[in-house]
Amino acid sequence: MITVFGEGRGFRVVWLLEEMGLPYRLRPVDLLAGVENDPEYLAINPAGFIPALQDGDATLVESIAIMEYLIARYGPTPLAPAAQDPAFPGYQQFLHLGEAGLAASMYFVVVSRNLAPEAERRNWGALKALEVFESRLGLVTRQLARAPYMAGETFTAADISVTYALEFAQRAGGYTLNEAQRAYIARTSGRDAYRRAMDTCQATKAWAAAAMVS
Repeated sequence: MITVFGEGRGFRVVWLLEEMGLPYRLRPVDLLAGVENDPEYLAINPAGFIPALQDGDATLVESIAIMEYLIARYGPTPLAPAAQDPAFPGYQQFLHLGEAGLAASMYFVVVSRNLAPEAERRNWGALKALEVFESRLGLVTRQLARAPYMAGETFTAADISVTYALEFAQRAGGYTLNEAQRAYIARTSGRDAYRRAMDTCQATKAWAAAAMVS
């Protein structure tokens, strides 16, 4: 049985598993309570961040690496174009940009705004991270002017990666997306697998509902 540890970016993994129809279980990890109080999880990932995945003897961390593993191990799947497919370069770019360019940059904006002392919330690092996020977001905007999804006409795992990042920016960073970006999220989050993933990830579902109210 595949086990996903933790929500947060683990939502990407759960959503992918739902899209692929693979059986799994979600094991919560409460970072707010202190991961140091969860020795079982620290044995899985001594670095203490989420998510992690166990599949038999395989243990992985980092959400995009986990997604690539699942696709390679349990594919082929239309969620990942073949290397010879003209859609493959865009798929590969946006699969990684969703984390490396978007979510990772926004993370530093969010922690600065929410955890730093008042006088340091708009520090140089936070402003630079926002600048990086917005420059990479420009690539998403350009792609959406060409096609409905990151790899072209068809939904792929790259859209799972990017959708998570954009929703994170909205919910945690208070970032205002433009009309095309909001329409894109409406398309991707309207999928049945997304809704099933939300029903599994109750903490994420509660967070999303609270962000909508605020």
